[in-house]
Amino acid sequence: MTNKADQDRVMIFDTTLRDGEQSPGATMSHEEKLEIANLLDEMGVDIIEAGFPIASEGDFRAVSEISRQTQNAVICGLARANYKDIDRCWEAVQHAKKPRIHTFIGTSPLHRAIPNLNMDEMADRIHETVTHARNLCDNVQWSPMDATRTEEDYLCRVVEIAIKAGATTINIPDTVGYTAPRESAALIRMLIERVPGADEVVFATHCHNDLGMATANSLAAVEAGARQIECTINGLGERAGNTALEEVVMALKVRNDIMPFRTGIDTTRIMNISRRVAAVSGFPVQFNKAIVGKNAFAHESGIHQDGMLKNAETFEIMRPEDVGLTETNLVMGKHSGRAALRSKLADLGYDLGDNQLKDVFVRFKALADRKKEVYDDDLIALMRDTAADEQSDRLQLKSLKVVCGTEGPQTADLTLIVDGEEKSVHSTGDGPVDAAFNAVKSIFAHKARLQLYQVHAVTEGTDAQATVSVRMEEDGKIATGQSADTDTVVASVKAYVNALNRLLIRREKSGPDVAEVSYKDVS
Repeated sequence: MTNKADQDRVMIFDTTLRDGEQSPGATMSHEEKLEIANLLDEMGVDIIEAGFPIASEGDFRAVSEISRQTQNAVICGLARANYKDIDRCWEAVQHAKKPRIHTFIGTSPLHRAIPNLNMDEMADRIHETVTHARNLCDNVQWSPMDATRTEEDYLCRVVEIAIKAGATTINIPDTVGYTAPRESAALIRMLIERVPGADEVVFATHCHNDLGMATANSLAAVEAGARQIECTINGLGERAGNTALEEVVMALKVRNDIMPFRTGIDTTRIMNISRRVAAVSGFPVQFNKAIVGKNAFAHESGIHQDGMLKNAETFEIMRPEDVGLTETNLVMGKHSGRAALRSKLADLGYDLGDNQLKDVFVRFKALADRKKEVYDDDLIALMRDTAADEQSDRLQLKSLKVVCGTEGPQTADLTLIVDGEEKSVHSTGDGPVDAAFNAVKSIFAHKARLQLYQVHAVTEGTDAQATVSVRMEEDGKIATGQSADTDTVVASVKAYVNALNRLLIRREKSGPDVAEVSYKDVS
């Protein structure tokens, strides 16, 4: 319920763990989901949509455990408009300090045809299911999916029904990223003006980025009266993604002169969680991404550099430290000690315990022996690989030797640890990477198809680490893998194995496909 004395407060609803994870290939392990939820809670996110409990046993377990461990945020689960979904959702979130049930149904003409309900039948379904959710939980969010393509009169009707049935938050999704900012604002304004009881609930906006307007649409909705923004870290999400949390939060902070609203987000934590989500999802952040991209605070033009040296405000509208980027003069190399490494990692947003630092320090020394200078990006890549190795992966690389050159065939001698057992093989291929990948297939047979193979240097120089990204598809399931190493072939095999491990997680998580489960049976 909106507090009239706090009209400038905008709540941040993060759906990285639900809508973000629906990105093709963005599977997170159970432990990674718990870690991301903890980071979201620490940075001040108001509501965490932890998952879709009915979708799979894995999702249910993740939402349940996040509900038990989270200290501050509201924990929300998603449910379709039927009793079975809602009951399962409540079972998952009920142990949270502040639980929420989020139930939805598609209300546009296209979506009404899916369950084959006419307008009156759908209105009855909304009343029954929202009432059922409210009987279980006093914090209920309701969404008319594809709201922006729903007839205005009908949208007003069903929003009113949901409010009367007990919904406390009304979310208005731009499900297909179709809306322009002025339309986003007009829709929220129209609902607040026309729907009885609208002043007693919080209106939320959920925008997709298909036309590149998700952030603009969300901010326009806030100016029109919405007080909750649904978003994800790095804009992760289906198709072109969702509204990026870092963009709306920093836009409200930097342009508070024209948008006098505030959030509860500790913005200095943004870079750390951005890097972590990129690592665990396997989705790297594009270099020119607003706020968190590698080039967001980089200046190459001579004019820009000259201006920056004289006054940083000439070409920067926010300070790097505002989003958790700090700059030190500490140069890392093979003579650097543990204290220096701990300090540098802390600057980069990594707070390590003694045991974890001990393991990372060994890896750092090995890397420093191969590189004259270790840059920030090298350390970030090192931390990403360390986190990947800490997972209980079924497949792990033990050793690799390749022979390549103008004289073929190229060969690979590979040893993998598969479910705790060492397995070795000699294989050939069209180049060292192909030979190495063939070796993996020989040890661990699979039908996955390589969709993408990308290599780029982490830093400059011939001793630079190479970051390799791969994307693989198996029976409609997509997984991505990433790894970095000064040896490109080693990085390639690590990334390939990482993607296979994520495919195995997808196999284990497989439950009823959200898009295929019927809307039928409310009871």
